[in-house]
Amino acid sequence: MNKLETKTKRFEDARPQLMGLAYRMLGVVADAEDAVQDTFLKWQAADLAGIRNPDAWLVTVCTNRCLDILKSASRTRMSYVGPWIPEPLQTETIALQEEDLDRAQSLTTAFLLLLERLTPKERAAFLLKDIFGKSYDEVARTLGMTEAACRQLVSRASKSVRQDQARFTPSVEQQEAFLAAFQNALATGSADRLEELLAETVSLRSDGGGKATAISRIIEGRHLVGKYIARILGRLMTDVRLERREVNGIGGLVTLDGDTVVTAMTIGYAPDGTVDRIYLIRNPDKLRHLTAPARHDPATGGLRFH
Repeated sequence: MNKLETKTKRFEDARPQLMGLAYRMLGVVADAEDAVQDTFLKWQAADLAGIRNPDAWLVTVCTNRCLDILKSASRTRMSYVGPWIPEPLQTETIALQEEDLDRAQSLTTAFLLLLERLTPKERAAFLLKDIFGKSYDEVARTLGMTEAACRQLVSRASKSVRQDQARFTPSVEQQEAFLAAFQNALATGSADRLEELLAETVSLRSDGGGKATAISRIIEGRHLVGKYIARILGRLMTDVRLERREVNGIGGLVTLDGDTVVTAMTIGYAPDGTVDRIYLIRNPDKLRHLTAPARHDPATGGLRFH
């Protein structure tokens, strides 16, 4: 194997983790792919003789490219039509161990939206330290900050994240029970069983991005959400096919018109097992990556798309 092949292989070995970091940072697959590709181009042009720690170099370049993308993304999202929800992923989670739960939970839609509350540098510092296990020294070097300033960033981000319960992952049985009740409500027009599984403070939001029909306001409360699902969605989904799929690491549903995905539903759960967040993504630009699962390795946080 020549030097170029060795260099390329080293990058390809790092690609899944870089993609996992970039997707969590940006919430958009195409943007994450751009950040990783830009990192690859810089890697190809770099002189390895001057790089003492290739993995740290790659993470630094990718993280800072994500920060640049977030600057322009914040302006775009200000003019977004309706609620903005991260782009959903059809996932295939492999070999989930108890010690890997933090990384697995950090892929859920509810958690990605929680990260939106943080400043870009808080988001980067928190993900690198708490999710990808980098030392404070490594995070500080990546972000070009002092270690003390980096500790403050992570501390602020951690407090914000821990105030919310979006990181809870339910059992398979709890997920199956909710999906069955949801489908029953669509089929029968009755939300009685469904409402038993909804939290009092449950919210439902729909993202059409001005390109697909979607409710423009957030619906809140067990009774209103249950009634909307049973009476409104039940009518809207009569002519489409429903399939259960793993979406962002959680059991979800997609609706298809022929072979085209027109809606993806992903869910957030409260620690008592009730559902407290329902997300319906209908913007067709965000559904293109639901044709095949991305392999998610919770041990590393890596995402492999091909």
